Amino acid sequence: MSPRSASVNEELRRRSRERLLQATVELVGERGYEATTLADIADRAGSARGLVSYYFPGKRQLLQSAVHRHMHLRLAAALEREPRTDDGEERLARAIDAILGIARDQPTLMRTHMAGILTAEGFMQCPEQQRLAALLRDTVMRYGSADPDTDYPLLRALLMGAVVAVLLPGAPMPITRLRAELFQRYGLDWERGVPPDADPPADSSYRW
Repeated sequence: MSPRSASVNEELRRRSRERLLQATVELVGERGYEATTLADIADRAGSARGLVSYYFPGKRQLLQSAVHRHMHLRLAAALEREPRTDDGEERLARAIDAILGIARDQPTLMRTHMAGILTAEGFMQCPEQQRLAALLRDTVMRYGSADPDTDYPLLRALLMGAVVAVLLPGAPMPITRLRAELFQRYGLDWERGVPPDADPPADSSYRW
């Protein structure tokens, strides 16, 4: 039996890493961070425990990579859903709705992720984060930004702030309110993206 080629080995490693990332999203979303062990993640992914340490230096880094991959996949699906479009305003609206939608649908996962970013370890670069950043930067460019190197970090900061506001224990803000403020800032019509089954808040400053 001939040895596997380098390309086959690389593909197997990629799939193994992605199974670990997906298992992390599932388990942390179900149980929370503290109740999820690296052994649990390896077992859910069908991988050896040692592979987790091979790919990631620790659980916090694994979680950040897993959430960034999840966000990238959700964002990519939202941007490319039918009917596909190159309209910059529509794509930005879809991006905003996708990120707010993750906070709405998976609060435990996103609350854990945001809390981790605010620890001493902070925001860590990884391939998954870079892919997410590239997609958001492309969205800003298609929207018509003349300075994406400035406008992309601002959009990222606004989206992160909105996610925190949705998830703030004891004082969460309604997604419709946050959506209205973001859409107003970027001059987006309320009906773009995936509009909620509600009009803009009556007491907001949103204008059609």
